[in-house]
Amino acid sequence: MPESIPAGSVGLVTPQKKHFEEPIELACGKTLPQYDLVYETYGELNADHSNALLICHALSGDHHAAGYHSMEDPKPGWWENYIGPGKPFDTDRFYIVCPNNLGGCKGSTGPNSINPATGKFYGPDFPIVTVKDWVQSQKHLMHALGINQWAAIIGGSLGGMQVIQWAIDYPDRLRHALVIAAASRLSAQNIGFNEVARQAILSDPDYHGGHYYEQDVVPRRGLMLARMLGHITYLSDDAMRAQFGRELRTGRLSYDFDVQFQVESYLRYQGRSFVERFDANTYLLMTKALDYFDPASEYDNDLAAAFKRAQARFLVIAFTSDWRFSPARSREIVKALTDARRQVSYAEIESSEGHDAFLLPNDYYKDALAAYMDGVAKEAGG
Repeated sequence: MPESIPAGSVGLVTPQKKHFEEPIELACGKTLPQYDLVYETYGELNADHSNALLICHALSGDHHAAGYHSMEDPKPGWWENYIGPGKPFDTDRFYIVCPNNLGGCKGSTGPNSINPATGKFYGPDFPIVTVKDWVQSQKHLMHALGINQWAAIIGGSLGGMQVIQWAIDYPDRLRHALVIAAASRLSAQNIGFNEVARQAILSDPDYHGGHYYEQDVVPRRGLMLARMLGHITYLSDDAMRAQFGRELRTGRLSYDFDVQFQVESYLRYQGRSFVERFDANTYLLMTKALDYFDPASEYDNDLAAAFKRAQARFLVIAFTSDWRFSPARSREIVKALTDARRQVSYAEIESSEGHDAFLLPNDYYKDALAAYMDGVAKEAGG
């Protein structure tokens, strides 16, 4: 926890909640009669509301993208490296909004919320949500905040998929689209990783068909395994080798199934800590949203045709060591945009950190974002 707020931080922030009484029709065919979205904001909205940015979070992220909730916080928001005064997403120049997605577990309506129709937790009865549904709910939040057009929408990984969906579904509501470490659809390998993670949760005896809240238990083993698997895919081989190698915890083999290698200890720690802050039903929902994302499917599987609707200028960023969403996937997005004759810039950042690189400090990445966002800020009069 910080002894004082570090320079360049947005400081202490308080999450806000917006309740929507209007029903939202979901892609799965079901309707939520009402719902809440929790969100955080940083910076100030200018007089003509032209400097607003939307930050879309990834699978295990949430609305807490920057700053601290209290002086007791062990660490700041998940994108603290890039949001704040003087940083690429400069809170002296922009008004930044980051919501917790519908179906999340950090205050927005989701499986661990009470279903007003039954007075019980939604649990597994919470409907499947898609990237398209998230974008629709974010548009409702946008209107509630008095914003007619985003200066830019930014997201990494699953967040980048939301940016793509925004540009296609509501082309006149954003001027710039920053798609970072993302893909236009998942590969079969990625869908396979997600399925193994889901099966780890679904097969946990404490899952109880998703009704574990009433049993006062958590499917810890399943969620822990899902996170361990996911975390391996977020790191590169080089990053794991550099951080752990084949180092032994005690310096000698014990010839049993206890933790012996440092990497085993690290993954178990990551799994245990994830269980304390995330919900298993939400994890299932988020991975399905990843699997289903495929905007080209509505345009005869022609991504360029989908992008012909877009009006925003794009910045697409990939990382050399990212094998979960490799640079080849980003180049597919760039090709579709150029085929559609949209404006697009592309940066491929040298990094050894794997998929997680979009969250971590990197001078080249920072400079690319800062240069692009400087133009966005000047366009907005800031």
